[in-house]
Amino acid sequence: MDMERNSVFDCVILPLNKIHNRAGNITIIEGEKSIPFEVKRIYYLYDIPGGENRGGHAHKQLHQLMVAASGSFDVMLDDGNNKKIVTLNRPDYGLLIVPGIWRELMEFSSGAICLVLASEKYNINDYLRDYEQFLNYVI
Repeated sequence: MDMERNSVFDCVILPLNKIHNRAGNITIIEGEKSIPFEVKRIYYLYDIPGGENRGGHAHKQLHQLMVAASGSFDVMLDDGNNKKIVTLNRPDYGLLIVPGIWRELMEFSSGAICLVLASEKYNINDYLRDYEQFLNYVI
């Protein structure tokens, strides 16, 4: 195993810089400043049908910041020993997810948008998509 052993307790909520203005708010996220990694990829999930789940995988090396840009959803985190569920529902808070953590996204509200900032470009070899394979990798 070529990764450090992370736990769900290493996945934390980060308050993001929110600038108030009477015309509306703005939140700025800067890689290696407001989050602990350089951003190499950004994507977002939206139009998720009611009752559908997303995620269902882990990463070997990738760090992510997950933000509810709109609406709300739950993120179930699993390190092979511990599980926790985090609700994201504010665009000025993000969930830092470290490598070696299985994640599943669920309970999307209508119109929810999940914004993800990733430390690496897409690499199929970084994914653990089978739960048993994940457990063998981390335990």
